[in-house]
Amino acid sequence: MRHFRRSVAATLLGAFLLTGCGQGSSDDTASTEDQSTGAFPVTVAAGNGDVTIPARPKRIVSLAPTSTEMLFAIGAGKQVVAADELSNYPAEAPRTKLSGFKPNAEAVIGYTPDLVVLTNDSDGIVKALTAVKIPVLLEPAAATLDDTYDQLTDLGTATGHRTEAGKVAADMKSKIDEIVAKAPKPAAPLRYYHELDTTYFSVTSKTFLGQVYGRFGLTNIADAADPKGTGYPQLSAEYVVQANPDLVFLGDTKCCAQTAATVAKRPAWGNMTAVKNGGIVELDDDIASRWGPRVVELVQVVADAVGKASQPK
Repeated sequence: MRHFRRSVAATLLGAFLLTGCGQGSSDDTASTEDQSTGAFPVTVAAGNGDVTIPARPKRIVSLAPTSTEMLFAIGAGKQVVAADELSNYPAEAPRTKLSGFKPNAEAVIGYTPDLVVLTNDSDGIVKALTAVKIPVLLEPAAATLDDTYDQLTDLGTATGHRTEAGKVAADMKSKIDEIVAKAPKPAAPLRYYHELDTTYFSVTSKTFLGQVYGRFGLTNIADAADPKGTGYPQLSAEYVVQANPDLVFLGDTKCCAQTAATVAKRPAWGNMTAVKNGGIVELDDDIASRWGPRVVELVQVVADAVGKASQPK
């Protein structure tokens, strides 16, 4: 799936692994007319089944940073009364001490929400909230870009902003397709390593991030190190050095203070192609761990890195 340290890997292992279990596919049971006008009630197909929302929510609690970003992007920000402790974007998000990893039902209920959006059903939070008749949308981490677009549609339908959500999704898709189309096509596939934290957890091509990189024809060095298909293998420094990637994407710049300079100082890393040719790419941890509208920014960074690495040396 939007901080990595040890909890970085835990975040992705806990969020991005929860894919394919009910990303809403716009199979909402409300009529097309109702959905387009924002009329209620509406029913959304979410990770926790069909969820009926009786009226346009006025007090939304978001327990996931990506959901918070999406809600604000589609124009539902003013309806959000509380967001979890990691929801640091946009700046106006009502960030609280609520946890999305270890949610406390009583604390959430204290905000008297008429809709709760979350990514993980931790500690039975969905059951606890539905027991007191609070509509809950479980929107698991995206497995593909299409899942992201579908999730935006879900949130748009649920909040009365379906039209705006459709525009955001269409704009994302258009921009991403344009960036990819304009990116240079290397003569031979470039090899890359994506670093989640300083213990060398990485992602494979089957993950959301891996598929983003795959749009550029990049070859993932972590694929061969994941025989069980977890999507998130832990590599070793020696493995990465031996694989000698052309590009290294650092998803641990904020959590773990990793930079091109710190990577170059690692034992034996100085002779790697990525280090010698300036192929160390410092990512924003938050953008690299979330699947909301800012994925476009990540795609642009990857495109720039591919362009630089494709230039004659």
